Amino acid sequence: MTVLPDDGLSLAAEFPDATHEQWQRLVEGVLRKSGKEFSGAAAEDALSTTLEDGLRTRPLYTARDSAPDPGLPGFAPFVRGSRPEGTSRSGWDVRQRHTALTDGAVLADLENGGTSLWLVLGEGGIPVAELDRALDGVYLDLAPVVLDAGRDTEQAAEALLRRYAEQGVAAEAVRGNLGGDPLGYEARTGTPLGFAPYAALAKRCAEGYPGLRALTVDALPYHEAGGSAAQELGASLATGVAYLRELTEAGLGVEQAAAQLEFRYAATADQFLTIAKLRAARRLWARVAEVCGAPGAGAQVQHVVTSPVMMTRRDPWVNMLRATVATLAAGVGGADSVTVLPFDHALGLPDAFARRIARNTSTILIEESHLARVIDPAGGSWYVERLTAELAEAAWQFFRSIERDGGQPAVLRSGRLRTDLATTWAERSKRLAKRREPITGVSEFPLLAEKPVERAPAPEPPSGGLPRVRRDEAYEELRARSDAHLAATGARPRIYLATLGSPAEYTARATFAANLFQAGGIEPVTEGSFEDSGATEAVLCSSDALYAEQAERTAAALRAAGARHVFLAGRGEHAGIDSYVFAGCDAVDVLSATLDRMGVS
Repeated sequence: MTVLPDDGLSLAAEFPDATHEQWQRLVEGVLRKSGKEFSGAAAEDALSTTLEDGLRTRPLYTARDSAPDPGLPGFAPFVRGSRPEGTSRSGWDVRQRHTALTDGAVLADLENGGTSLWLVLGEGGIPVAELDRALDGVYLDLAPVVLDAGRDTEQAAEALLRRYAEQGVAAEAVRGNLGGDPLGYEARTGTPLGFAPYAALAKRCAEGYPGLRALTVDALPYHEAGGSAAQELGASLATGVAYLRELTEAGLGVEQAAAQLEFRYAATADQFLTIAKLRAARRLWARVAEVCGAPGAGAQVQHVVTSPVMMTRRDPWVNMLRATVATLAAGVGGADSVTVLPFDHALGLPDAFARRIARNTSTILIEESHLARVIDPAGGSWYVERLTAELAEAAWQFFRSIERDGGQPAVLRSGRLRTDLATTWAERSKRLAKRREPITGVSEFPLLAEKPVERAPAPEPPSGGLPRVRRDEAYEELRARSDAHLAATGARPRIYLATLGSPAEYTARATFAANLFQAGGIEPVTEGSFEDSGATEAVLCSSDALYAEQAERTAAALRAAGARHVFLAGRGEHAGIDSYVFAGCDAVDVLSATLDRMGVS
């Protein structure tokens, strides 16, 4: 409909409103020009994108795409934020993660933009006995501390509380989280832990430290095992419910128990899905609180971490861009605290530059982009509201399936959750292998001549439970083979690009082929003859018209010159061609087989 301005003058008043059907007919025309015949809703479906969890993103959303009322910030169902003011006062909490004692790193973070600390202690982190040293010089009444100590949580919590007492910090001034997460630890290691010590810590916090939480519901183990957004949400919901049961059985009320929980989620470079995930998480937890008879306790506290799965080891500088988008999504999605992993996180211990860039990412978004000034800026978007509702429904169904199978502890121990996550990752791995989900700097636009970024090794994290996957792992294995060949022979494996015709005819496919083979560490050669290239295989690059005229003859000439295998960039059937490479082919399979034939082990 046309909305008149205050003065009553509307320049569009004489024009009728466009309809959805008219737009669909225009889409039909565009698709017809590309050789595709669709009509009506099918034309719109042709432009839709399939996501995980059975979700689909359509090309156009309108007021017809209704979604449940998101409410107002600070009120159930808390979709638009857990607090009435959101993060508009001072931005989100910039939480810096530390896994090792690096001279001055903790204070450097706090003095230059960081507002809280996340300390990984014990197995895979800083020794608990070194906690005092880690906090040396830190004003604990100003900087909240969050612990992540696994099976050493009780010992670490005692050390931290003792430190508060020694510094004379009043109990009501203590802020942070003791980080108890027995199910998260079991997911990481496969080792179950008794809940009694965590219940005791929760009761102690509830009775004496009003600003201190005892438990973290960490969804990162499920995200890092390859889980989808709905699986991450469903598993976190089931974990939160399991903790509520344990805490209420230990004598806490539902409101007291819920107040002891902080939820940790991953933010990816898929900004809209991340925004919807955080909004959906708050709706889901509000529903749990409502069912438990405490609707006022449903305001979920969220700590969001930029995804370790998306971080690459090759061309790690691109990780800065990924982390920026993920941080933006976390802020827009309403995260209370955000941890930006340094761009070199996948390589080892971050250096001072990487830590600085990580904390400055949040600082720029808060202080220069003013991202936190508006509460839930994505709210009201037909797309975001619909995606939030659909994701919440998918996550709720996954949560219910976990509950039907006995709850989170049961599905962890039966292997059912591992199987679900592995199935999802297997499907995603196919998209990665076919480059339907591109990885810039790795599967797309790799730089073979890049100088490796080296870092000191980070402590080994706990293992033995769910796997930790990375998007780049298949390509990393291929590049490692190429690196070993370079070290042993002084040269990378090579492939000759045989270009036919003018640059206008071959450039597109030559660029495609060069990108494809470099993703596997194979150096493309375009200059000179095949005999001078040092290659044992070749790929023809040109237009379909020239292929019809010259492909067979050129392939024969390449074989005569010593080529053992001849590719063609494109599709078709041509005599003398061994295999074809094209958009959507299994790049990992092609590259692995090529390295095998070249003797690159």
